[in-house]
Amino acid sequence: MHSQRLVAPAFETPGEVVRWMGAMQAQDYHQAVWAIGSRMANPALTAVETAIDAGDILRTWPMRGTIHFVAAEEARWRVELAADRIRSSGTARRRQLDLTDDDVNRCRDIAEKRLAGRRRMQRGDLLRAFEEGGVSTAGQRGYHILGQLALQAVLCIGPNDGKQQTYVLLDDWTHGAPSRPRDEALAELARRYAISHGPATAHDLAWWAGITVTDARAGFEAARPDVTPRDIDGTVYWSADGTGDQTVGAGHLALLAGFDEYLLGYQNRDAVIDRANASAVCPGGNGVFYPMIVVGGQIVGTWRRTLRKGLAVIGREVFPGVTVSDDAFASAARRYAAFHGLSVAFET
Repeated sequence: MHSQRLVAPAFETPGEVVRWMGAMQAQDYHQAVWAIGSRMANPALTAVETAIDAGDILRTWPMRGTIHFVAAEEARWRVELAADRIRSSGTARRRQLDLTDDDVNRCRDIAEKRLAGRRRMQRGDLLRAFEEGGVSTAGQRGYHILGQLALQAVLCIGPNDGKQQTYVLLDDWTHGAPSRPRDEALAELARRYAISHGPATAHDLAWWAGITVTDARAGFEAARPDVTPRDIDGTVYWSADGTGDQTVGAGHLALLAGFDEYLLGYQNRDAVIDRANASAVCPGGNGVFYPMIVVGGQIVGTWRRTLRKGLAVIGREVFPGVTVSDDAFASAARRYAAFHGLSVAFET
């Protein structure tokens, strides 16, 4: 909780949050903007969307083939670090789709011409441009073409056009931010992960970043002395000095986004949730994670919201045997509603 800045959030801007965290899960846009806001001193959706519109923070595919928010100047080296492993994992599927390198290269040429000069296109419009250029996007071919261009650091997701997702050229929105040598990139990845997510293990980092455990260990070692190891019950955890010595008040309550890094930032999640309750957060293990109620560092339930004109209506489901303070829950709910510029009401 302390490393992730969920206790007494103090960041002033969305960019500060994303740079601290390194990368933040963002396949669900509405959850992801709150994951940023929940770490800000004065959270406001308008501030997050302004940072996105300005290109200060971007959404792309830097790890595990999953969309994350990253700082614009770090997007290229983060994507390049894990791109080969992600591409390799999709080789068989591309073969099934008869999607060739020539197809992808032709689409790259089309995208670079159509999007040059910080232009942006909605997903459907860009896929139609590929079709007009002679490349079929039928079935899942379009999805995989866009994924390949993102892994080549050609495309990233741009600001929304209304409610529609757009695509832009990564270099246009990162001002040509440079690559990094692989060893330097691994060290920086590990350093930032340990500082913002620690205490955490090499297996946690490997899972989070989509790299090998060997690379994760090498990254941590290269990041010394900024991060240090400590043995906790026979397992080596890495963190900034002193992390792990702080405590969280038993009554401290936070309402976290679905897919928040507090849960999804680790391979092993036993420290923050009882395995018996895990299915309540991710029903059926289907990859969809509900927003979480965290009390004293433990995930104790889920919450939901309905946004209406001028009002955020908040409900909750706590795990069996758990009691949640109504006052603490109401305070956290008001903070969430204020993020949207709304008043709060509660389900009855």
